[in-house]
Amino acid sequence: MNIKQRIISLLSEVDNGKFSNIALNEYFRENNLSEKERGFITEVFYGVIRNRIFLDYVISKKVKEIKKDWQKQLLRLSIYQLTFMNSDSKGVIWEATELTKKKFSVPVGRFVNGVLRSFDREKDEIIKDLRDNKRFDIIYSYPKWFVEKINEDYPEDLEKVLISLKKIPYMAVRVNTLKYSCDEFEKYLSERNIKIIKKVDTVYYINSGVVIYSDEFKEGKIIAQDGASYLAVKNLNPQCGESVLDSCSAPGSKSVLIGEFMKNKGEVLSLDIYPHKIKLIEENAKKMGIDIIRAVKLDARKIKEQGKQFDKILVDAPCSGYGVIRKKPEALYNKNFDNVEELATLQYEILESASNNLKVGGELVYSTCTITKEENTKNVAKFLANHPNFESVKVEIPENVQGEYDEVGGFLINYQEEIVDNFYIAKIIKKY
Repeated sequence: MNIKQRIISLLSEVDNGKFSNIALNEYFRENNLSEKERGFITEVFYGVIRNRIFLDYVISKKVKEIKKDWQKQLLRLSIYQLTFMNSDSKGVIWEATELTKKKFSVPVGRFVNGVLRSFDREKDEIIKDLRDNKRFDIIYSYPKWFVEKINEDYPEDLEKVLISLKKIPYMAVRVNTLKYSCDEFEKYLSERNIKIIKKVDTVYYINSGVVIYSDEFKEGKIIAQDGASYLAVKNLNPQCGESVLDSCSAPGSKSVLIGEFMKNKGEVLSLDIYPHKIKLIEENAKKMGIDIIRAVKLDARKIKEQGKQFDKILVDAPCSGYGVIRKKPEALYNKNFDNVEELATLQYEILESASNNLKVGGELVYSTCTITKEENTKNVAKFLANHPNFESVKVEIPENVQGEYDEVGGFLINYQEEIVDNFYIAKIIKKY
């Protein structure tokens, strides 16, 4: 099968509701491809998803209606190549034309050829017109409401934020120090000529994803985890022998990190509302060699009814995910601001419920992988205003991770950070 036909099939899976990272990882596991083929598929696949609004805008200017999904996907990926890649224009148009002829007919192939040639002649003018009219929603492919929201929260940095969220992510893996060492991992990388882009304690950003197919990954010596979620657990500072709650824990990467910080001594209660995710947490714990984790199916909003008190609590709340658009770009296209407000309400309910189970003197870390103030600063500020027996503590962030502190001592890893996920972390303690 032609490589572009493969990409079209993957794009259709995402349009039908499959997560992009799952679709691509499954495809790579099931197909033996060269490194060059993997790289091309990854770039075009994610490039089309990241720029879908722009691509569909261009198509709509050239075509009244396209009934066949295959044809639309081919136009999307061809226009992506013509606009964002250093591709030979004539080659891109020729290949698209030939693929369409074989799939449908010669007349349909001529139609595709005409659309692409017309765009290739006019693309600079189209982009200039969009920029002159400040149509950042189309240029950077964001829903208009999202651009308006970012402009409201970050009026001085609107374009910088929009550009940052669409950057290509690097693979991030963390070393499990119960089984492996950073020196051993760095030797492993060096032997395979894999470059370290950035390091945040035991988290490595590297220029190759092949490590997730390695024996080291299968044996739980390393795990896929971003430095941002690592820092949330580090600020929780779980210790040997403590009792710790991870209130929204699937797939369990933070739970196993908590267990690692505790040297596998103490108790970790990990909650999730879905049975299949409970199994995933248990599998991750076993793989990483952590046996102090107890995974329980329970809505975190009901934990206060259980009565158990904990030394430390992590509330990594369900969120809109706008801090990790780099990794899941399709998340932009199926949400609106009502979703943000609904999630902010849910997050607050979880935070309030979990706080009831924190011991006096105990510490709670609240985190999200999003950038909206409703889900971050406003939620923590509201909680502190309603609960005078709690106070905020300034979180600690390494110098090589960029972002900004807010008025409650929380830290937002934001557009200033080139590599690490955009992420919010706040910490509070129970005074009495």
